[in-house]
Order: sequence, then C-alpha cells, then structure tokens
Amino acid sequence: MFDIKLAADGRVLLSGRLDASHVKSVRTVLSAITQSCTLDFSELEYISSLGLGVLLEAQKRLTEAGHGLVITNLSVHIADLFKLAGFDLIFEIR
Repeated sequence: MFDIKLAADGRVLLSGRLDASHVKSVRTVLSAITQSCTLDFSELEYISSLGLGVLLEAQKRLTEAGHGLVITNLSVHIADLFKLAGFDLIFEIR
C-alpha cells in the first residue's frame, strides 16, 4: 500500500511502498509543486527505480527554476539506496 498527501505545513508525506503502480500519482502531486518543498519519508518503506526516477524528474524541473526538494526522515535502507545511486549529491537530505 502507498499513500502521498500534503500536510498542513506544506510537507509532502509519503508512506508505504512506492513502486511502479504508484508513480503516476506521485508524478501528479510533484508536478503541481512550483517552489522548494520537503518530502517526508518517515513512513516510506520502499522506493523502486521508477520512484527514484520521478523524484529526479521533479528535482531537475525545480532546480532549473531555482528551487529544489528537501528529503527528510529516510530509513537506513532508503538512505543507503540514495547513496548508492548518488542521490545524496543531487538532493538536500536532512
């Protein structure tokens, strides 16, 4: 199961397993973001390569406009994946 929602403070909360079947909904939410934004991964259990791709797509678009995504609360597993993919050099991770 996967869920993405906007918190009252402007953070985007992701929970569950982000795989190929959920990329479209994530792309829809992220494409509506036009300013720097925080993605909270505190309840995200898994992210597929397609999920990583949609994050990269949003980051590229936002960076070109002088903004970016900040990613917080990564699990050890997802943090390791980000390091292996070099995403720790592309995204601000807190």
